Amino acid sequence: MIVIEAKDLTKTYNPKTIPVHAVNGVNLTIEKGEFTAIVGPSGCGKTTLLNLIGGLDEATEGTVTVSGTTLNGLSERKLTDFRLKNIGFVFQSYNLVPVLTARENIEFIMLLQHRSRQERRERVDALLHKMNILKEGDRKPSQLSGGQQQRVAVARALASGPQIILADEPTANLDSHATSSLLDIMAEMNKNEGATFVFSTHDQRVIDKARRIVTLEDGKIVKDERR
Repeated sequence: MIVIEAKDLTKTYNPKTIPVHAVNGVNLTIEKGEFTAIVGPSGCGKTTLLNLIGGLDEATEGTVTVSGTTLNGLSERKLTDFRLKNIGFVFQSYNLVPVLTARENIEFIMLLQHRSRQERRERVDALLHKMNILKEGDRKPSQLSGGQQQRVAVARALASGPQIILADEPTANLDSHATSSLLDIMAEMNKNEGATFVFSTHDQRVIDKARRIVTLEDGKIVKDERR
């Protein structure tokens, strides 16, 4: 089952002056349950492609369809609602709310979804346990290590039970032990919960875990390998 489809996808910056084709005519389909890494040198368009897939950026040309919904032309309100229900995001900089505890950061998206208090509490407890940070649940981001913060970020991305997790350089700020542990957790959740993971990365440790490698150069796919 195809959950992501990009057709002739292009993102051009400065179109009226000196055009920069960050993404240039990309055609890509990703099926449910894939564990895919988008790789390539800095500036090749990895993050832009991920942002287009997640509806965080708007294509100049082409279309993006996610879980049967074409994102092009949706209002910002409809895009926000769609992301809330269907996509989890993990960012290089964690993007945790500093005044909230780890537990509250994870719970926040479920508050927006109007989940019951009991459902929120049970889901947060389960995710904290899976991420091996149950004891850190009442700590704020400033009291957590980088690896712990990224685990909270992954738990937050998974909290709403999205079909798709988009992770932009999620291991860039982590040491080898934290990276290995986090990747093992995500691979387990991919296998057990069927979540589709798409990474943008240049980290060989992530690439080694991925079952599909999509290589970009100058905004174009130059290689697509399955393992």
